[in-house]
Amino acid sequence: MRRSFGPRRSATVVLLIVNVAAFLLQNVLYNSLGEIKTNYYLALSIDGLRQGFVWQLLSFQFMHANLLHLVGNCLGIYWVGREVEEALGQKSFWALYFSSGMLGGLIQALTGVLLGGFFAAPVVGASAGAFGLISAFAVLFPDRVLLLFFILPIRAKYLLAIFAVIAGAGIAFPAKNPTGPRTADAAHLGGMLAGLLFVRFAAHWQFRWPQIQRGGNRPLRRLVRVSSNKPAGWARDVTEVEEEVTPDEFLAKEVDPILDKISAHGIQSLTDRERKILETARTKMRKR
Repeated sequence: MRRSFGPRRSATVVLLIVNVAAFLLQNVLYNSLGEIKTNYYLALSIDGLRQGFVWQLLSFQFMHANLLHLVGNCLGIYWVGREVEEALGQKSFWALYFSSGMLGGLIQALTGVLLGGFFAAPVVGASAGAFGLISAFAVLFPDRVLLLFFILPIRAKYLLAIFAVIAGAGIAFPAKNPTGPRTADAAHLGGMLAGLLFVRFAAHWQFRWPQIQRGGNRPLRRLVRVSSNKPAGWARDVTEVEEEVTPDEFLAKEVDPILDKISAHGIQSLTDRERKILETARTKMRKR
């Protein structure tokens, strides 16, 4: 049971730490098992999927070609991850990230089957998941200005369009006889598509919260008085709380369920009534 508005562990930060740790483990496996064998089992490949290595849809997202590849993807995740996490909630954040990575990997593999060549090569990297977050950010905050390369200001919706055009061009006009690692444009495009679809559909599923029972028959006073234009997800219609409740009881009965709802479904899922209760609680906590 929560008793304060203390900071929570950020899923974005956890994801960054896990990516760095996985890169270190990847290099340990390269030194012990060899790069070819490690990539055979963990990098995403058409042959691997045909052999039933379905875990590659997850493992490839934590592998990177080199340190620069890792840093670039981590910057992309950090760039928009915190605000997407706050908007959708941690559970939806994780679902968005991994579904974007998996769909991106599947589209890259399908492109490899259809077009062959570079597209059929094994794939590593968190790029698809990162682009899923960028796509979700652009859908949630289309007019928010971002600094491309931390220098050039551009609206999120236009940035997403530019990334989509670049990825599409990379698929339509692949470089001939490429040398060295190549960008997995199909995976990027798949990640963007997953992010868009997730925010448009999956992230808006609502959970109906159970009724909060009130104990005793003590007299009531109006501690929070709000009105709502539409029925809330809670089954409670009364906008009063008990007069003789302590601050801790108020947090447990009124605020904790709202914080749980934010964690599960994001701040955008709150009703006007719930937002006003949360603001009232924050004001009271500052005065304590």
